[in-house]
Amino acid sequence: MREELPDAPASPGAAEQSKATRKAVWSGWIGSTLEYYDFAIYAQAAALVFPAVFFPGGNPTVALIAALATYAVGYVARPIGAVVLGHWGDRKGRKSVLVLAMILMGASTFAVGLLPTYGQVGVLAPALLVFLRLVQGFAVAGELGGASAMIIEHAPADRRGYFASFGLQGTQAGQVLAAAIFIPLAAVLPADAFEAWGWRIPFLLSAVVVFVGFFIRRRVDETPTYLEQQSTGDKPGRAPVVEVIRDNGGTIVRAILMTLANVAGVCVTVFGAAYATQESYGIGMPTSTYLWLPVLANLVAVALIPVFGKLSDRIGRRPLMIVGPLGAGLMSFGYLYAVSHRQIALTIVLAIVMFGIFYQMWNATFATFFQELFPTRTRVTGFALSQNVGLMIVAFLPTVFTFIAPPGTSNVPLIIGGLTLLISIVSVLATVFSRETLRSDLDGSGHSKDEIRQEEPSPISAGPA
Repeated sequence: MREELPDAPASPGAAEQSKATRKAVWSGWIGSTLEYYDFAIYAQAAALVFPAVFFPGGNPTVALIAALATYAVGYVARPIGAVVLGHWGDRKGRKSVLVLAMILMGASTFAVGLLPTYGQVGVLAPALLVFLRLVQGFAVAGELGGASAMIIEHAPADRRGYFASFGLQGTQAGQVLAAAIFIPLAAVLPADAFEAWGWRIPFLLSAVVVFVGFFIRRRVDETPTYLEQQSTGDKPGRAPVVEVIRDNGGTIVRAILMTLANVAGVCVTVFGAAYATQESYGIGMPTSTYLWLPVLANLVAVALIPVFGKLSDRIGRRPLMIVGPLGAGLMSFGYLYAVSHRQIALTIVLAIVMFGIFYQMWNATFATFFQELFPTRTRVTGFALSQNVGLMIVAFLPTVFTFIAPPGTSNVPLIIGGLTLLISIVSVLATVFSRETLRSDLDGSGHSKDEIRQEEPSPISAGPA
């Protein structure tokens, strides 16, 4: 990761801000990488080995459904984690919630690698697996909200989009890292060895990342914006979730609707994978295509996310938040058409354009945009609640798509492409009816930095909180 910080700061204060920003960026990047590495290896293991390891073997179909259900449980826990960890981040500080989220996620992931099998302890095995998955979902709900708040509140006002984008780069890097470890293990080890112990290695390795991330996060300073807010007594009430819903309810609704832009990922890697590879749909694309397709798309995403973040600092957040989902929605028709005609090369290219480019315009920008929409006192809660409720809705879309276009349905590209575009347009409209935040101060007022500076001169560049 490379941050473009000034080579020669103009003053000691600027040098200190530069150092603090670097720490915050690294903290956000390493945390997001860990969190989404953990989520990605769980998803792969749930499909490949958990049915045989943690569930009775009498009915393979039932075991698969049960294993995938444990994956979905993580999304159910996320709104709960958003409320609890958002509360913690707004009342106890950004730094403390990030350390807590990392410990919870790392410990639960490491523990999955140590779980006994169904053959050893019976129904206790899947019960423990579900419990640990709930902890994972709970923990990840507070990660991005706290990390992006930490970054934008440390970053120079004119570079928030660029620096905050590294947190999102971490989410994609974590998925690439998971594939880089999981796929070779599955390919090299004999099937019985992989099922017996090989799958545990990626889970146990998360301890290394947790150690590094914990060391980095303990050294990050609390943000000046948060400290100023605390010193002035402008603190959230006993229940920040009640306060943010009361004062920013419309913003929460719009942010939830904007989060529906994640339908692009559902179309490409979830429903698209089932449509391409499941025998019942009759297309018969090789499953290896869908092992490598997300890797290639995420590699492109890792390269482009900082570029889009930097662009948002020049032209604004809303243009990227509009063009990205709209472009991805339109591309869904071509992508599903290529799948339906088993055109593997075209499928990969269009998936990369749809998910690796257009969707990443939105993905690189939304964290900064959402954070700037909420005031300091309830920022982490507002962000976490909006993002995680939206993601919980998106988690049900693969089921909806399969119900509307089950095997045997004709014109699947037209039907699902149309739904993907329609949901993307909902996200776009929510953005259109939200204010541009590029020139806004972090108090959530919507005033420009110049307006606030004229109203209340302050030596603190972040402005009044």
